[in-house]
Order: sequence, then structure tokens, then C-alpha cells
Amino acid sequence: MTINEGAPSMTDAAEPTRYAFAYPAEAGYPDEKGTLDQDQAVLVDEVIGEPHARAFDLHVVNDEKLGIYDAIVGDREVAGLTYNVAGNNRLVLLATSVIPEFRKQGIATELIRRVLDDVRAQRKTVTTRCPIVRTFIEHNPEYADLIDREHPGATRGRTHLP
Repeated sequence: MTINEGAPSMTDAAEPTRYAFAYPAEAGYPDEKGTLDQDQAVLVDEVIGEPHARAFDLHVVNDEKLGIYDAIVGDREVAGLTYNVAGNNRLVLLATSVIPEFRKQGIATELIRRVLDDVRAQRKTVTTRCPIVRTFIEHNPEYADLIDREHPGATRGRTHLP
């Protein structure tokens, strides 16, 4: 089972990656497991890698009707972070995706940072079903207070698979 269930995948990986995340049943994964596909692994590598220079004039737009924060460069949507609204004060962050030609350039990192800043400005919390967001928060603990205590989503502890 991939973590990105229900969200469009840019490729279907034939083999598992070196990353796995544990999910509690309330996060929507009754088997409490999730293995990243290759696209997701590339984005996890980005958010834990060296800081990237901002090479693009990036704009982030929240499309509340569709439940997605879009990252826009020029007039092109290059990345997105999908979410569901849970009550009045919580967003469930589902999946982060970046068009392949824009990967490894800090787009995912900057998109996640801006989404979390927006969540904080709205005084909301998040449930992280997206392993890329979870990894970002693990490496940027100043955002840890945004994780909903009752519904955290993906649990800490990225592991390497053999």
C-alpha cells in the first residue's frame, strides 16, 4: 500500500523505497503501514537534504473548494499539497506532489513551509497523513506544535527498509 492512496501518483513504483512510515488506524490506514513510492522518496530526500536556494518566484494559492495548496511558478502549477478539512480547527494534510522537472529544487520544502505558516496564522492544527510533511516537521521542530495531539496522523520514525 502506498501512502499516497486516493491521490494521483506521478509514477507507479515497481519496488518499495527505503522509507516506511507507521500510521495509526485513525489516520485511514488500518494496516498501520505505508511504504513510499519513488516519487515520494525523492520529495522526502529534498526536505531532509541541504537547504536549497530559492530559484523560482513561487506563489502559493489555497484553493479551499478543491482542498489543495498550489505552488505556482509564472503561470504554471508546479506542485500541490492536498488536504481535507476536519472540523473548524484542523486540516488533514494528505499528499505533496511536485512535477518531476521541478523536483530537487526546494519547491516541496517551500510549499510545505508556507502551508504550515498559513495553518499557524489561522490558529489551526494538522493531521499529517503525508509522509513528506511529517518528515519536514521532524526536521523543522518549530512546526511540531501544529500537529494535532489527538489526531497526529503518520507517526514519527522514518525507517529504512532492507
